[in-house]
Amino acid sequence: MTRGGRGHAPRPARSLLTATAALGAAGAAAGIWGVGIERHLFTTRVHSLHVLPRGARPLRVLHLSDAHMAPWQRRKQRWIAGLAAYRPDLVINTGDNLGHRDGLKGIRAAFDPFRGVPGFFVHGSNDTAAPAPRNPFLYFTGPSGAVHKPEPLDTPALDSYLTDDLGWTDLNNAASTVSVGDLSVAGFGVNDAHRDWDDLDALPALVRALPDTDLHLGVTHAPYRRVLDSFTDLGADVLFGGHTHGGQVRIPGYGAIVANCDIPLKQARGLSEWSHDGRTVPLNVSAGLGHSIYAPVRFACRPEASVITLLPRR
Repeated sequence: MTRGGRGHAPRPARSLLTATAALGAAGAAAGIWGVGIERHLFTTRVHSLHVLPRGARPLRVLHLSDAHMAPWQRRKQRWIAGLAAYRPDLVINTGDNLGHRDGLKGIRAAFDPFRGVPGFFVHGSNDTAAPAPRNPFLYFTGPSGAVHKPEPLDTPALDSYLTDDLGWTDLNNAASTVSVGDLSVAGFGVNDAHRDWDDLDALPALVRALPDTDLHLGVTHAPYRRVLDSFTDLGADVLFGGHTHGGQVRIPGYGAIVANCDIPLKQARGLSEWSHDGRTVPLNVSAGLGHSIYAPVRFACRPEASVITLLPRR
């Protein structure tokens, strides 16, 4: 008869069972938190950058990305609409607004308070094709690929809303200028580099054709190195990107374990710097506001928007 007595497992076996049960409970708790709680804990990241000409008044930029909007996501719609309280001078939208065939209904509810505020926008692939079920663990093997025969979305209706209703400027493989108060702001951008829709060869001529401005902004959905390098060479004062979801599931104390593109993982979320050929410029990569409806989880990576106040150079 063992020391544990009749009907009791040996101590090593009991220890293993206890550890397994504790690990399972921790996993279940993390899943409940990520699926049921954290993905609804919207947060605003606030930064300031000294990039404006001397003597210029501050300019407040609202950076929105990756809403992946479905019509029933009213909590997210109300929260985004409430960002109008920051009174932004300029909105930067880095794409993946839609997450459902009827997502434009939710985008209208979320973005309507920004009518008349100047803005720039580019597309992510989910602005043209609806999400499809896929194994989320495939993201850990490398950047995601295109879905075979995806369901097309009404991209023209989205673009009409963003340009005609809100007054924002389309920067998909394009360059343009807007007036923000007494400042002239140039923006240039590309279509989704994750799908190789970017046309970096066309940008230099487009940028050279712009009039002189006070500020140059580079806007991309997917912050691939080739895009960030090109934007830096073209004279961008600030770079904006999205797409990464900040990793979506991060390890506390470590950070992102995937970025779904080739940006360094430490720069998959937040404000950092990008250097190329002797120039260093600020880079803001938004962790975004949403997620695919087929991967409804965030862990150690709250959904977010960024409010960046641009100030005169020191």
